[in-house]
Amino acid sequence: MEKLIQFLNIYRSISDAEAEVISRHFVQKHFKESEYLFVSGNVCNSFYFVIDGILRIVAINDKGIDITYYFIKKGQFCTILDSFNNGSISQDGIQASSSVNVLEITKKDLRKLCEILPFVGELISQINQQRLLEKIRLKNIYSGENSTNRYKLFLAEQPGIIHRVPLNHVASYLNVTPQSLSRIRRTIR
Repeated sequence: MEKLIQFLNIYRSISDAEAEVISRHFVQKHFKESEYLFVSGNVCNSFYFVIDGILRIVAINDKGIDITYYFIKKGQFCTILDSFNNGSISQDGIQASSSVNVLEITKKDLRKLCEILPFVGELISQINQQRLLEKIRLKNIYSGENSTNRYKLFLAEQPGIIHRVPLNHVASYLNVTPQSLSRIRRTIR
């Protein structure tokens, strides 16, 4: 819980009493690489904070191909936002791209927490907005680039992920085949 409180303290000073209340509403969980925290085709009712490891937002396209939309690293929140906020069925899932430890809070418990500490809802909204802007920024820098440049940008913008997740996840994120990614990596070394 300490890492979550440290993270929240970046945005707002959290007292010991507030930290205790926040901590009571989250549950720590561990997932092995490839395990799903949330499976597509359902309503996402959980909100996660990554303590360690890497998650990915994943979907299967109409051709049955696995697509990685985003990676979520240590110290970041993760949910399927539209599904979580609106109760809609999601076509996306959340998968552990490496062994991962998370703190989970259900939608019901988050509502209770926000009743006790109203600033938490505002804080999470602010953090989510910043993350969405960061996701857009990342997608924009890759847009229009060839596959080699997308890979180079990925290494520069998201260092450390390449060594912690399966290469097929990176390939799907960069919209290249695993074989193309292998060729790109050989030419860059």
